Amino acid sequence: MATTTSGTQSIDRAAQLLVRVVENPEPTSVGSLSKWTGLPKSTTSRLVRALERQGLVQRDGARGSLSPGPVLVRFAGRGRAERDLAALSAAALTALADRTGETVNLAVAGPLGVEHLAQRDSRHFLGGTNWVGRRVPFHCTANGKVLLAFGAARLPDGELDRLAPRTVVDRDALERELDEIRRRGYGSAVDELEPGLAAVAAPVHAGATAAALSVSGPTVRMTATRLRELGALLVARAADLSATLDHDDTKRGAA
Repeated sequence: MATTTSGTQSIDRAAQLLVRVVENPEPTSVGSLSKWTGLPKSTTSRLVRALERQGLVQRDGARGSLSPGPVLVRFAGRGRAERDLAALSAAALTALADRTGETVNLAVAGPLGVEHLAQRDSRHFLGGTNWVGRRVPFHCTANGKVLLAFGAARLPDGELDRLAPRTVVDRDALERELDEIRRRGYGSAVDELEPGLAAVAAPVHAGATAAALSVSGPTVRMTATRLRELGALLVARAADLSATLDHDDTKRGAA
């Protein structure tokens, strides 16, 4: 019980510090946070380091002042942009689903993995699940590899080490695969996220926003030949969608 109470207390204290950093109009310091909370400076510093490791706060390198971290900054700015992206991509997703008969997804890079914005379901009884709102790893998904390859994402620190020994991931092999994805313009994953599931994806570029457009289905239909065909199709459709999104940004006066 004492351990539980202590853990809950630490969470409450960390949450108080985070709220203070977020609500303060100017960057603050560990010393100021310590005075505000009444906590020892060592305790405050330890809690701030935990928030910093998770990307919830960030420290100015020169002065050490604290401000909201990249996770919060990204979250604050993403809602409207990603809703617009999903809405503007709706027709393209529907057309691609009609053409392929498979599950089609639009995904973006989140701080901890691939996040799915929109989906069109397969026409088959044997098809994919609903991925919208679900997060999946970068390294073992077609969408994730594409986002890594084209610079929209990076593997969280220590991610491959944390995955071992549950899965065997060779960093050098992954880098070689990302090079190949950049060369051919699309990525694929077969039996990687889970046995029997295959997917292929291509990048969508729209100003500062990068996403991945994918087609997925069971391996009984997604043969090597079909993956190559779908890869070529996705490269073309993703380029069309990128052009459409850039045109819309231009009409709205986006930089």
